[in-house]
Amino acid sequence: MSGFLQGKRVVVTGGAGFLGRYVTEMLQTRAPGFVGVPTVERYDLVEPADVSRMYDDMKPEVVIHLAAVVGGIGANREHPGEFFYKNLMMGVQLIEQARRRGVAKFVAIGTVCAYPKYTPVPFTEEDLWNGYPEETNAPYGLAKKMLLVQSQAYRQEYGFNSIFLLPVNLYGPGDNFDPAGSHVIPALIKKCVEATETGADSIECWGTGNVSREFIYAPDAAEGIVLATERYNGAEPVNIGSGCEVTIRELAGKIAALTGFSGDIRWDASQPDGQPRRRLDVSKAREYFGFEAKTCLEDGLKATIDWYKASRR
Repeated sequence: MSGFLQGKRVVVTGGAGFLGRYVTEMLQTRAPGFVGVPTVERYDLVEPADVSRMYDDMKPEVVIHLAAVVGGIGANREHPGEFFYKNLMMGVQLIEQARRRGVAKFVAIGTVCAYPKYTPVPFTEEDLWNGYPEETNAPYGLAKKMLLVQSQAYRQEYGFNSIFLLPVNLYGPGDNFDPAGSHVIPALIKKCVEATETGADSIECWGTGNVSREFIYAPDAAEGIVLATERYNGAEPVNIGSGCEVTIRELAGKIAALTGFSGDIRWDASQPDGQPRRRLDVSKAREYFGFEAKTCLEDGLKATIDWYKASRR
């Protein structure tokens, strides 16, 4: 299976985005015949006609579906309907058209937000259906979760090879630092860097800081996705993560130290924390396709901070 991608026509939806750039870069090391990136300016994958036109134009043999309408807690609270509809429609139509056209393999990318709010730690793939997701991002998480149902149903009825991967929270160089849609790591980096530059004596953060998260460096996640594309052909969902957990309070302290911010970190407990804990059991990824994350949190944070400072200059 190590040569599975060689000479293949591969389409990466969301390939121009944060994670997508790393995935397309890694795909090039596998000598594919073609790597296509359907940009949103040319193809609105929520629209059926654009999905059909993309398949007509690019004729993929393998599809890696990374495209998503996504954001942090604030964006999820403001746009639950949009996030549900657009993520569901993109995935459902892409998989259906891939089946109809005889695409050899479809790689659907889910989200850790699909897990129940009170999942026992570490999250195992078998826990995925044992409760309702955390409310602030449930519409997004459930829309993505339906792609697992579709993948398994199509495998059962049509023999269609669609796999489903569950990456944990991503971060790294090239992340989204726009406060309207950014996640916790870029938001904290931006606040600390700007406070250091302006001489501010404090920053404000949402929630209590007591909840925990697991993070994976985006280039590591890209490696996991490409390895799964090459080597995994099963019906079970598979977690993609680092297996390491940190509280948001500890994370803020690490980022403050790495950016040189020495002021106070103030917590606004009137704002939501989100899911209480997140840490994945990553044993199946190791067993099924030999994936283990390589980058420790501190090294990844340093690289992300350096990139952000350089990009601002």
